[in-house]
Amino acid sequence: MGFSASFRSSYCDGGCFLKVQNEIKDSKMRKKFVRASVASSIKSLNIMEIKAPKSVKFRIGVLGASGYTGSEIIRLLANHPNFEITLMTADRKAGQSIGSVFPQLVTQDLPDMVAVKDADFSTVDAVFCCLPHGTTQEIIKGLPNNLKIVDLSADFRLRDVGKYGEWYGQPHKAPDLQKEAVYGLTEISRREIEDARLVANPGCYPTSIQIPLIPLLKAKLIEVKNIIIDSKSGVSGAGRGAKEANLYTEIAEGIHSYGITRHRHVPEIEQGLSDAANSEVTVSFTPHLMPMSRGMQSTIYVEMAPGVSIKDLYQHLSSFYENEEFVIVLKKNEVPHTRHVRGSNYCFMNVFPDRIPGRAIIISVIDNLVKGASGQALQNLNLMMGNPENMGLLYMPLFP
Repeated sequence: MGFSASFRSSYCDGGCFLKVQNEIKDSKMRKKFVRASVASSIKSLNIMEIKAPKSVKFRIGVLGASGYTGSEIIRLLANHPNFEITLMTADRKAGQSIGSVFPQLVTQDLPDMVAVKDADFSTVDAVFCCLPHGTTQEIIKGLPNNLKIVDLSADFRLRDVGKYGEWYGQPHKAPDLQKEAVYGLTEISRREIEDARLVANPGCYPTSIQIPLIPLLKAKLIEVKNIIIDSKSGVSGAGRGAKEANLYTEIAEGIHSYGITRHRHVPEIEQGLSDAANSEVTVSFTPHLMPMSRGMQSTIYVEMAPGVSIKDLYQHLSSFYENEEFVIVLKKNEVPHTRHVRGSNYCFMNVFPDRIPGRAIIISVIDNLVKGASGQALQNLNLMMGNPENMGLLYMPLFP
């Protein structure tokens, strides 16, 4: 299943956005596909002599299948050759089919959803936990120890359980399990993820921010002070629950700033950036909801270290992510746009000079439901189960 080119052609029809295709193609010509492609390690063989490895079917549970991240997991797994969904839970939708909750999934032959308390976990090898924060800790604590788990909530992202209590307003209910959790920013923590039993999938905003900033902080190319982050998300980032603030008339035809100075992703962002800098990092972060269903852009303003140029930042990011399948540093001066990653697991980014001397502007875009949630979760579980990391994820961006 490692033939990236054939996967890509099979998942992309004539409606794909040509410019994005060419951008990805140009970028991939510079990449080795060491991790993603079996073909790269056997290129000297005649292609007709290569036999596809026998696939192993792993049984997958999706906890919280009636939410947006749960439905996105199901969409991605529809074309996954090694994962088969055998269990889905949704307490308020128990007894219903997935097609009755998400009509776009009506063609999928899947079990009806059940309440978590009625779930038979002997029927699964791994689970995606797509439940709200605050409910996940006790549920995961009660799961069989042999299960591989990717948790898409915030419940295991913060190493300091005291900070979790401070930012989420309730005590951590599984502090011993927190010690076991691996933070799953795939491109940064790949080796740790491969050996993990429990992976805390990163939040959408932290993913879009840490992917460009961690390499630059590690290389000491930018200062740890005066990092300003302006992030914008599609409304699906706020979840599927019925909330007055998310009504059409509240969101449409405007920009909705929220969580100013107190957004719960702040400690997660600062934890990752502080680890990279080996020094405490405090950021100024303001998120906004945009009148679109999905997509995320983080515009990041940084101060360059003495003697460092925009060219240095660009070259370091290009080199750092050269062999990565899903992180694309665009050609110089090209502006990333959320519409160019819609429905895909890609992160597009670029670096620009600020008008203020010594400062730079970094723009990073992802699909908040894919790279910012379910796509990265699938990347992580692929690694945990020994699959090629890109399996089930080679969907081209959907445009228009």
